[in-house]
Order: sequence, then C-alpha cells, then structure tokens
Amino acid sequence: MTDLDTRCQRLIDDLGLDGALRSVTPLGGGVASDIAVLDLEERRICAKFALAKLKVMEDWFAPVHRNRAEYEWLRFAGTVVTGAVPGLHGWSAAENGFAMDFVEGREVYLWKEAMLRGEPVRGEAARVGDVLGRIHAASTASGFDDGPFHNRDDFHALRLEPYLIFTATQHPDLAERLNRLAKALFENRAVLIHGDVSPKNILMRGGDPVLLDAECATMGDPAFDVAFCLNHLILKSIHIPTRRNDLLEAIGGFWRAYAAQVVWEEASALEVRVCALLPALMLARVDGKSPVEYLSAVNRGAVRDLSRTLVTEPPTTLADMIGVLR
Repeated sequence: MTDLDTRCQRLIDDLGLDGALRSVTPLGGGVASDIAVLDLEERRICAKFALAKLKVMEDWFAPVHRNRAEYEWLRFAGTVVTGAVPGLHGWSAAENGFAMDFVEGREVYLWKEAMLRGEPVRGEAARVGDVLGRIHAASTASGFDDGPFHNRDDFHALRLEPYLIFTATQHPDLAERLNRLAKALFENRAVLIHGDVSPKNILMRGGDPVLLDAECATMGDPAFDVAFCLNHLILKSIHIPTRRNDLLEAIGGFWRAYAAQVVWEEASALEVRVCALLPALMLARVDGKSPVEYLSAVNRGAVRDLSRTLVTEPPTTLADMIGVLR
C-alpha cells in the first residue's frame, strides 16, 4: 500500500465509515492537497488532505490545519444553498483530512474544462454569482458563527503572498499599489469568503454549480471571491477568441446575479474594489507563484501589458472594464 492508501484507510476508520476500502485512485489537478477517490463496498467517496508544501515551482508553504476551515465552509455553504457543495462524511483531526461525496454523473462537468474546450456558454457564470452571493450574504446575518474562520494568516500564505506580494517583487514599479491591495484584503473581515472561486473548483450538475476546494476560506473581503472568479473568465476570453464575446458578457451576468444578493454594503462600492483587484490578479496569473498553464507566450505578454496599465488606472465599473477588454 502507498502512503496515501494507508492514510485513506486511517481516515475511514477514524470517521467510522462503513464498507471495506477496495481501492484508492489519486486525483490530479490540484497543487495544495492530496485528493483521492475511495472505492468502498457499495459507494465511492472522496478524501482530501492538505499539504504543507504546495506542488508548484516556487517555494510555497501553508499550514495543514486549513483543512478544517475548508470543511466548515463546505458545511455552512450546504446549509445556505442545498446541493451547492458535496455531501460531507466527517472531518478527522488526527489525519487533517475529511471525506465527502464524489460528485459524478452524466450531467456533471467541470466548468473550466467546458470553457477550455470552447463549448457554448450556458449561463454558468450567473448561477455561480447567485450562489456565491447567497453564501456571502448568509455569513453577514445575525447569529453567524465565524469562530472556525479566524485564519487570515492562512489566507495570507495561500493567496496574498503568492498572488499579490510575490508579484509585487516581479514588478517593483507597481509594488506599492499591489502591496496596498494585499493589506486592504488582509484587514477586511466583512463576510465569509471561499478564497478560490475558480472554474477548476466548480462542477456543474444538472445546470447548478457545486463548489469545491474551500481551503482558503476565511472572514474577508467579498471582492476577492468575485474578482478571483471573474479573472478566470477574462483570461479564458483571451485564450479562446471564438468565445471572447460570450465570456465577457458572462462577466455581466455573474455580477448582476451576485449584486442582487448584496445586502451588507452598497454594491457599487464593492464593484469599485472588484475592478481595482481584477488587473492585479490578471498580472498574478502570469507572474505570480501560480501562473495559469494554458496561455501562450504571446497571450501572457498581452495579459501582462494590459494588466500593468489597468493596475495603475482601473475602471470603476465592470461595464467599463468589459469595454476596455473588448
């Protein structure tokens, strides 16, 4: 048995799950965790364990206890929007891991893969915006327990340092602006954020989103989740010119659905922060610690040049941002 096999066996034993473990199949694609499909006697589930050193070229470390915050985010989100996350089977303190449903089926597809294949846009962005807005809003309601999410140091290690602060070292003339954005994000604790709202972490099941990989979850600025997701639509619109207009229009659909749920502040003020953060994240995905893998050298250069200009003078509305991108 491999080390992962052994750890998965210990996890199901610790959680008291029924059924003998027949096989363990590692899943690829992630850099921050070991994830595997576990075949039990009568069902398949998924196990996830946080890694101390992430699987990227640059040195990137993060505490493994973030796995608990991820589990608590999934648990909470599932109470807000039924079906928006996989079913959970328990978290193990001994293994710093948890078990959840393995989401599969004929109507299930990964949003990122559908976009990269150039498939028609099917309203995914608006549905993700609606679900994300509902979860953010619920975390501002009276009685919400934010106790499991006092972990902004983890968010700093997983998001602010590798994306904004490291990128600032690659662009010294923009360092003051990028570091100021990072500081503002670190200090804002307005809502419970997911921290990695990326199409690679969103399955579509029967037309509805299922959100995964919330290990960056913390109390933070909702602008981060919004900008992080919209950034991927922008980058893919550059990568897939045949879908450029559709993907840019999807940004508007996402924002309208999301903004309809914003009750804790003026949506226009939040939109300004999203627009300021978007070009910084665009630059981070070519020159940060976790660059996107699909952009050509020419497109990386285009993203770099465009984002450098917009970091200095960002639009204040997403409509204006889309106009620049067109």
